Amino acid sequence: MKTNPLLNFNKLACYHFKIFRIFAFWIQYLFMLPKINPTTLPEWKALENHYRNRNIHLRDCFLQDAHRFENFSITTPNFLFDFSKNLVNKETMTLLINLAKACELESCIKAYFGGQIINETEERAVFHTALRSTDPRFTVTGGKQMYAEIQQTLQKMKAFSRKVIHGEYKGYTGKKITDIVNIGIGGSDLGPKMATEALKDFSSGLRVHFVSNIDYSQIQSIFEKINPEQTLFIIASKTFTTQETMTNAHTAKNWFLNQGGTKEDIAQHFIAISCQPEEVEKFGIKAENRFEFWDWVGGRFSMWSAIGLSLMLGIGPENFEQLLRGAENIDIHFRETDFSQNIPVIMAMLGIWYRNFHHATTHAVLPYAQNLDLFPDYLQQADMESNGKSVDRNGEKVNYATGPILWGRAGTNGQHAFYQLIHQGTTLVPSDFIGFVKSHHTESTHHEKLMANFFAQTEALAFGKAEREVCNESTNTKLIPHKTLEGNKPTNTLLFQELTPYTLGQLVAIYEHKIFVQGAIWNIFSFDQFGVELGKVLANTILDEIKNEKIGQHDSSTKGLINYYIQHKNQ
Repeated sequence: MKTNPLLNFNKLACYHFKIFRIFAFWIQYLFMLPKINPTTLPEWKALENHYRNRNIHLRDCFLQDAHRFENFSITTPNFLFDFSKNLVNKETMTLLINLAKACELESCIKAYFGGQIINETEERAVFHTALRSTDPRFTVTGGKQMYAEIQQTLQKMKAFSRKVIHGEYKGYTGKKITDIVNIGIGGSDLGPKMATEALKDFSSGLRVHFVSNIDYSQIQSIFEKINPEQTLFIIASKTFTTQETMTNAHTAKNWFLNQGGTKEDIAQHFIAISCQPEEVEKFGIKAENRFEFWDWVGGRFSMWSAIGLSLMLGIGPENFEQLLRGAENIDIHFRETDFSQNIPVIMAMLGIWYRNFHHATTHAVLPYAQNLDLFPDYLQQADMESNGKSVDRNGEKVNYATGPILWGRAGTNGQHAFYQLIHQGTTLVPSDFIGFVKSHHTESTHHEKLMANFFAQTEALAFGKAEREVCNESTNTKLIPHKTLEGNKPTNTLLFQELTPYTLGQLVAIYEHKIFVQGAIWNIFSFDQFGVELGKVLANTILDEIKNEKIGQHDSSTKGLINYYIQHKNQ
């Protein structure tokens, strides 16, 4: 009996494919993130001993080391990072860097930039850095080169933005588009919104509005400011099913129709950023007006992708390109610089020092630029949604602290709100101060006073006011303990030349990588958010119960609250 050669070929092909699959699995396994409980390492124990034997006051540190600023600061071409006002000495920094190495941080960074599946719980790469890379070596994930696709989407965004900005893309009555309304939530809102506000001095001339809250009052306030004939709505949702986003999207669609637009006009006034073409088509948006991004783009790190379309429309394609280049500059620095001079690594390890050894529960980010007032809000999601975890990569409960509570506000407003607690409260609050040498405004008096406060606060926090100084100033001995300030409050300072798209890209990337490093040290998965998902599922169940006025199984408190709402909502 003759053997079918085609059958033999198929068997051989299947065999080789199986071998390839096994080989690919083990290669992927080798590149998975290390799963090390940091508290079991001798480097962690060394830091614990160092902390117990510490006797550091910043007054003494600066008196004993005339070159402390030079030894604990890093200067780059357009910004300065000063970490000299931290509760550390050279030994502390050596021990912290040793811990980073023992946690195999270098391997983690290689997996990160290598497009490996480091978001293991969702089986995805974490590859937003590829969106700003001009080097194709760092745009490969899953064995696929993504550079061409990324550039194709970016060029599509640029071409569309130019048409809208220059008035070539018109509304259904032939009028120029004047207003952009971005409808999204979480990363589809916070990043573009923060950056648009931060870079408003680089405005393209279009007015950009953001809707995220499902509370109707937010979208209603925007309806009062816009003309439907001259407004472009951007629906930013990866799945096109997010409850808050799609509720607001349908509300915007109904408003548009009630204001005189037709179903056919929807295609001209609504843009989609989504991975779901079928859902986009159902909504009535043209295929050419859908911008795609990839499942390896996490929501809170997505403003570099098509999610940043509203930002590009707000500041123009050239400025958006500069934002990408600034971020790429930090990517290269993070990837290639020795840990001892690596700004994101140093910031992250200082955060570990305070969170895990000084037991600080909170961290303040204090930008001295009103345009960055939303930056702490943006970082809250980027940091707390990433590292707010209590289970490690092995699926075990952690026995150490992870992500801190992050908060802040633009100076000098914060000085008259919460700085008193940082200066004299009982809680240690490590703080980052962010400032700029130059202002975009010609009125220099304001900026000089702003920066005088900027420098004064880090000095006051570090050195305080000793009892003897208070005694020399006051004859009222009862006030001496109240006016004495201990000082020794740690701060980092990031001082940039100017707030530009490039420097904003640098600033955001620094914090992205800081978050990544801390997740690696804490042995947690920083890129899922299952805690967020539970509330969404329960909300959908409760919504049905409210509509039907029939309450299901809940605890007595939740049941009582829903009952009260149903009883009183129509009164």
